[in-house]
Amino acid sequence: MDAPISSEETLMIIEGIAQEIQRNTDYLTRLDQAIGDGDHGINLAKGFRAVSERMNDLREKDIGATLRSVGMILVSNVGGAVGPLYGTAFMKAGRIVEGKTEVSLGDMVKMFEAAEQGIMDIGEASLGEKTMLDAIHPAVAAIRKALEENRPLMEAFEITVEAAEEGMKSTIDKISKRGRSSYLGERSRGHQDVGATSTYIMLRSALETLTRLRADR
Repeated sequence: MDAPISSEETLMIIEGIAQEIQRNTDYLTRLDQAIGDGDHGINLAKGFRAVSERMNDLREKDIGATLRSVGMILVSNVGGAVGPLYGTAFMKAGRIVEGKTEVSLGDMVKMFEAAEQGIMDIGEASLGEKTMLDAIHPAVAAIRKALEENRPLMEAFEITVEAAEEGMKSTIDKISKRGRSSYLGERSRGHQDVGATSTYIMLRSALETLTRLRADR
């Protein structure tokens, strides 16, 4: 079995996500401009810049406290709906591993489940409505199944990211039922949801960082 994710690896994962969001700001903006407000990428980049500026403050924290701090930073610095949604996801996940300096696959399942529930509670969206849930829910189902099948952590993470990617792509053919894009009705079909996309980007970045770190050992 793979080793659990450490506090140091968690910090590197967060740094990687922050950098990846910056690199994808224009891409996310273009996706959002097609059917939404056009500010998703800009707002998310602003939030993760604030996270990057606070990284030194996170270095002595346990994993739970680190994730909760990231969530609070996002809520405080990100405009629109995306700040509360992602901020809540990080905070809910952090509460699951409060005080821990290592995260097992079992912990990850509970963290993913808590993050999804937090997003559902805040956003009041349902699966299939062309939102970030269409990427998150398949990821949660995949990591839960991987745990049941006793998969190694890294293999489980890979399966999870693949499920999120499939969920993201599935939004292209869906009609939006939430936010500004819902006003477009049938015209929202044919466009990939920006929230599902940023969710996938974060998960993919986390996997890539962890894979790189463990390859260097």
